[in-house]
Amino acid sequence: MLISELRRSIPDADITAVGTNSAAASAMLKAGADRAATGENAVIVGCRRADVIVGPIGIVIADAMLGEVTAAMAAAVGSAEAERVLIPFQNCGSSIVGVTEKNTGRLVLEAVECIRQMAEK
Repeated sequence: MLISELRRSIPDADITAVGTNSAAASAMLKAGADRAATGENAVIVGCRRADVIVGPIGIVIADAMLGEVTAAMAAAVGSAEAERVLIPFQNCGSSIVGVTEKNTGRLVLEAVECIRQMAEK
C-alpha cells in the first residue's frame, strides 16, 4: 500500500524498494517501485544512496519484525543522511508512548503526505 500511494501521490518519484525478504521486495515492485532489492547488504547500500527512507519504526530497532531487522540494518537506517519517515506500527515489539492507535491505511497516508511535502521543498 505504501508504494502504490507514493506512486499515486508523487508520480515522478524514483522509488527503490528494499525488503528484508524477497516476498516483500517482490510485492513492492508489483506495487510500482522502479526497482527492488532484498537482504542486509541491499539495506545498507540503499541507505547510503537514499534521499528519504520510509518504513515501520522497527527498521531502526535491531531484531524487530520477527528478527528480520539485523543490527547492521538498523544501524544503517539510523545513521543514514537521508530523511527518515518512520511509521509507528505497534507490531514491532516496542510500544510507542503518546501515539494514538490508527489503522494501517491512515498511517500510510500520513507518511505519504509527509514525503510529498518533503518533495515539494
